[in-house]
Amino acid sequence: MDADVETRNSAGARDEPSGWLGIEEAPPFTGKKAAAAAKQAAAGVRRWSSVVNATLVVLIMTAPPLLVLLGGGLGAPAVWIKSTLAGIGSQSQRGNKRDVLLGGLLVPGFDEQSCASRYQAAYYHKSMARRPSPYLIKRLREQEALQRRCGPGTEPYARASERLRSGQTDARDVDGCSYLVLISYRGLGNRMLAMASAFLYALLTGRVLLVDPGYGNTLADLFCEPFPGATWALPADFPLANFKELGEDAPESYGNVAVNRSGSVAGLRFVYLHLDHAASPASRLVYCDDHRQFLHRVQWVIIRTDQYMAPGLFFNPAYQEELGRLFPRKDSVFHLLSRYLLHPTNDIWGMVIRYYNSYLRNADERLGIQIRVFDTSRKPFQSVLDQILACASREHLLPAVATTGGAAPPALPAAGARSVAVLVTGLNSWYQESIREVYWTSATAGGEVVSVHQPSHEEYQIWFYSKHDMKALAEIYLLSLTDRIVTSGWSTFGYVGHGLGGHTPWVMFRPMNYSEPAPDPPCTRAMSMEPCSHGALSFECTRKEIDKVIDTGVLLPHVRPCEDMSWGLKLRDPAVGNKV
Repeated sequence: MDADVETRNSAGARDEPSGWLGIEEAPPFTGKKAAAAAKQAAAGVRRWSSVVNATLVVLIMTAPPLLVLLGGGLGAPAVWIKSTLAGIGSQSQRGNKRDVLLGGLLVPGFDEQSCASRYQAAYYHKSMARRPSPYLIKRLREQEALQRRCGPGTEPYARASERLRSGQTDARDVDGCSYLVLISYRGLGNRMLAMASAFLYALLTGRVLLVDPGYGNTLADLFCEPFPGATWALPADFPLANFKELGEDAPESYGNVAVNRSGSVAGLRFVYLHLDHAASPASRLVYCDDHRQFLHRVQWVIIRTDQYMAPGLFFNPAYQEELGRLFPRKDSVFHLLSRYLLHPTNDIWGMVIRYYNSYLRNADERLGIQIRVFDTSRKPFQSVLDQILACASREHLLPAVATTGGAAPPALPAAGARSVAVLVTGLNSWYQESIREVYWTSATAGGEVVSVHQPSHEEYQIWFYSKHDMKALAEIYLLSLTDRIVTSGWSTFGYVGHGLGGHTPWVMFRPMNYSEPAPDPPCTRAMSMEPCSHGALSFECTRKEIDKVIDTGVLLPHVRPCEDMSWGLKLRDPAVGNKV
């Protein structure tokens, strides 16, 4: 997880390091304007879809002179039709088939005005990097039905809550409903990784997923509800007091139950899973639990994590067959789950599409550069800039510059000159300004036109502060809309950006001392689009010898050590190997 950087909570107090690469001050991201724009756009889409059939859409897209006539005749402003088709048409030129349901990953029927990003994102993303398997689609529909039948607002949930409140135990098969409550924390990148992998665990174990809204109740400000007719938000009247204060030493901790109580859950109302990046080996035994030992006898499971847990689940023999059916391509787990689960709210989606259409849409190529510096001083480092430029040069990600020697520049760009838009995200604006200056003071060798943009520069992180997190999520989504991406090692913010977009990134190695020269080589191409798990287990599930540390990165062909963290683990597709 991201560490060694100063962070502050919403009250301004200094807090412990988070796992999020900072986000920065964006051009006018005002909530009321964003909501109004999103509402107007969504309403326009609904009017358009209700009166225009597929044939008419084709005619309009291929015959611009008809726009004014058709716009007036249908009662929809011609300006709206033209601007909307301009945005959508540019995506079709990039090969996007506009499959808004993502091959069955999503279901129709949601109110589009309440969450425009759910169906509109397909017009901005490239085609899905991996298609969902029929079995994954089937299991998602079953999970949705479970969330509706057992979630908050239902009689089974009310009965389960009362059992928890009154201290009743041994809740086997009560209404057929059991629950997984997620406490996610630290930075937004960590929390998004936690939500996706906790959802996978709920899917594997047949539990309803309930997400703690967090300090300040920021969940609803960031994400739309993912399940039709149900909520994933843990109700405010959840009956377990002080559940956020649970730790590894709690009597209900999985490690204590598995090791000290020999799996006995007698007298326990719930079991607590402590799976952050620094969890003890005993707590990590949960990765090996086959759900038949004792967890099935507990109706409520509470999990605290700040990381991506999916690679650890693949070591469990009890889950391997199911995971293989869900994800035939092992490098697709986060990409598919994040596109299913994590839909930004209208305010955030408005930020994304306004910035994209203003600065990125018309470029021939979009490069994302995500910068994370693990230093509490928050000052810029020349070595980091050198590393970025060396990586971009060595991997041919940015156009080379030429020395003109005082020669007169051309009056206009050459016909057919390629345009490259560079999106930089980071806490400090100095790196973006320095990259932009390179292409201001020097011409490109091939005549390319380069523009460099950075939405915001917040200087330091603030956890669970809505406006801060909203900008962060907007920038994560913008990174996912680029064509190629360079990320900083160890950064969960970068993991989410490239995983959501389905990109196999170039990863910059984390320097241990920023005062020293940049690492050589400065970066490497990742083996897959999957995030790195920073707290993977270090023993075999078949033996559960927690005192014997082994290299688990050699046990499975589809789980390997991360490029940026030698003790981390990540999923890959063995059929692809290290080729991308």
